[in-house]
Amino acid sequence: MNKTGLGLALLSAVLFGVSTPFAKLLLGGMPAQMAAGLLYLGSGLGLAVVLGARAALRLPTHDEAPLARRDLPWLLGVIATGGVAGPLLLMLGLARTDAAGASLLLNVESIATLLIAWVVFRENVDRRLLLGAVCIVAGAVVLSWQGRATLSPGALYIVAACVCWGIDNNLSGRLSAVDPVRIAMLKGLVAGGVNMALALVFMHAGLPGPVLVAGAMAVGFAGYGISLVAFMLGLRHLGAARTGAYFALAPFVGAVVSLVVFGVHDAARLAVAGGLMGIGLWLHLSERHDHEHIHEEMAHTHRHVHDGHHQHTHTHDDPPGEPHTHYHVHTRLVHRHPHYPDLHHRHSHDGHDHGPDGHDHGGHDHGGHDHGGHDHDGHDHTHAA
Repeated sequence: MNKTGLGLALLSAVLFGVSTPFAKLLLGGMPAQMAAGLLYLGSGLGLAVVLGARAALRLPTHDEAPLARRDLPWLLGVIATGGVAGPLLLMLGLARTDAAGASLLLNVESIATLLIAWVVFRENVDRRLLLGAVCIVAGAVVLSWQGRATLSPGALYIVAACVCWGIDNNLSGRLSAVDPVRIAMLKGLVAGGVNMALALVFMHAGLPGPVLVAGAMAVGFAGYGISLVAFMLGLRHLGAARTGAYFALAPFVGAVVSLVVFGVHDAARLAVAGGLMGIGLWLHLSERHDHEHIHEEMAHTHRHVHDGHHQHTHTHDDPPGEPHTHYHVHTRLVHRHPHYPDLHHRHSHDGHDHGPDGHDHGGHDHGGHDHGGHDHDGHDHTHAA
């Protein structure tokens, strides 16, 4: 397992999970739409400050790949589905369903993320990964269950919101080479602005007191802003299906915080959910995806070190030291090693015979790459540096 990607995905889940009980406390002092607006604005404004400070101080992370024209369709899709449509549909659903049903339905996001990654973007999802994701989602359902599950009028809105976030998670994977702070900042500002406008103009809600505003924005910065940056970096290393599955651990983290800090959760239910999620996590951690595969010639720009996939020469214009960011060309490479659907391994698996352990037992991968100067993540990289 890619330890860097695993750590980032789990950090994202922990930050979001810890923020959830505190975000729920805020709902007692303001309408849900206002709370969503402040949480997202806290994320966007906080990351804007980070972005400015990072550039001013020239910190080591300031040289992430910038947004390019080819990234705009993906960015617009991320903002439209995850920043605008998802929150709006969720608010419509919450207004028409009970809290227990809503909590259960929100688990659809991780399922939607995995299915879209598998069916639409052709990420490799073997039986071991699928079973692990089922165990993690089952644990989240146990945490959410409150004795009954009914299909309320708002259920379809909430399911639609989860599908939007599943699309968002997969589209974000197409942007995982780009500076994640900038992406998360733009998403937070747009989502926050839309939700605030709806609360102020259409719901005629008033701004809460300064303490509540500051609290909401602080929770949003950590639980939505930093969490989203970690999630996007996890996508860079693991792909959408695996990162989304780890993010489904967030409800467990939130439940633990609720139990320890607020004393408002059933410890027995927490133990059952933790056991199921632990099994799912073990299935993912013990995954080993290893087969001979082909990297066709490609060129792109992203932050990297000179590892086995980055053996290129530098010109006098390229930055010194590592890691660094610049336009570079990958020559054709055929090799075998354990890998996951990261930036350089988004290939198809047609013709492979995968055993029940997720290992490859023969065959070669020749699909999934464009031979006309395009990166296999769908971006056009024929531009100059």
